[in-house]
Amino acid sequence: MTKDVVREQGHVPRKDYVDPPPAPLLDMAELRLWSFYRALIAEFVATMLFLYVTVATVIGHKKLNAVDQCDGVGILGIAWSFGGMIFILVYCTAGISGGHINPAVTMGLFLARKVSLIRAVAYMVAQCLGAISGVGLVKAFMKSHYNGLGGGANFVMHGYNKGTGLGAEIIGTFVLVYTVFSATDPKRSARDSHVPVLAPLPIGFAVFMVHLATIPITGTGINPARSLGAAVIYNNKQIWDDQWIFWVGPFVGASAAAIYHQYILRAAAIKALGSFRSNPTN
Repeated sequence: MTKDVVREQGHVPRKDYVDPPPAPLLDMAELRLWSFYRALIAEFVATMLFLYVTVATVIGHKKLNAVDQCDGVGILGIAWSFGGMIFILVYCTAGISGGHINPAVTMGLFLARKVSLIRAVAYMVAQCLGAISGVGLVKAFMKSHYNGLGGGANFVMHGYNKGTGLGAEIIGTFVLVYTVFSATDPKRSARDSHVPVLAPLPIGFAVFMVHLATIPITGTGINPARSLGAAVIYNNKQIWDDQWIFWVGPFVGASAAAIYHQYILRAAAIKALGSFRSNPTN
């Protein structure tokens, strides 16, 4: 069918797409590449900046709100801070490291075979160190208010139990990682090429929306590095008691999103079975 016939029939031609090959489970060759270490540096710096701006926003809001309850940026401003920074940092680092900035995102992409195990573990370490450094900067700059205003740490809020907190973290992370997969899907990029979509934008909006829903419950983690960084610097017993929620919840949510997108929406399991059945038997 020619392009002219397609246009006459009112059909929009679609570009072909090719899924990238799955990343190897263990790719030792990565350790010899400068691009690998450049990506680690990018993840470290991005997570550090993310935690510095967002936690400083939280502390600044609480400081102003303690004087006047009508002052401060409020929950809406805090949510914008987290979502806006993710939009900015994913945009800046996507071409270098993929712009994960979150161990849960890295876990989801690893399960989908988008990154190797070595890269996934290295990213998580860099993200956690970056988060600790970012919150450390907040404490250094706002020392007189940091400890007295909760340190921007995540914990299950009064009136909610740990099960509720865990559920909120699972669902919130599912929304985020599902959005990451959808926004970066090569099939969507080819099919909707006539509708340009900046991938960091929906990802940032997902973080924003999840924070609106989850701040009253857990302060919103959905990022184990973010929760760990604040816990290490604030170093409070209740924070450490609840810390497991902000690792188990995001990893479960990320895993569920990866399985849902890859094996249900993209039907990877059915495609693999079809390919197996089409091979001639010996």
